[in-house]
Amino acid sequence: QVQLVESGGGSVQAGGSLRLSCAASGAPYSMYCMGWVRHAPGKEREVVANIDSDGTSAYADSVKGRFTISRDNGKNTLYLQMNSLKPEDTAMYYCAADPNWSMGVLLEADQFEYWGQGILVTVSS
Repeated sequence: QVQLVESGGGSVQAGGSLRLSCAASGAPYSMYCMGWVRHAPGKEREVVANIDSDGTSAYADSVKGRFTISRDNGKNTLYLQMNSLKPEDTAMYYCAADPNWSMGVLLEADQFEYWGQGILVTVSS
């Protein structure tokens, strides 16, 4: 079983940047596909990006060119660099893990087996 703890959220003005981190423990981290999922009030959960252990990644169209997902397998840590933030990026962001690799396909939220507690990102206009 994997335990996930997010950090790095907060408030920022539109156009700004934030970097989220997710520390994983409890299982061989490199075996999992890792992802970031966000949930805004009144909206469906949205998989923002996911990344396999070999670095193969996929992004939602809404964040392509602005967000970058990365992972450090030696440190068991997942990152999400968020640039050019928009008010519509405001949401709870969750780190998630799936024991099956994505092979470059953007996963559905329900495919992730393990979840962090979430961290709030607020972007003001």
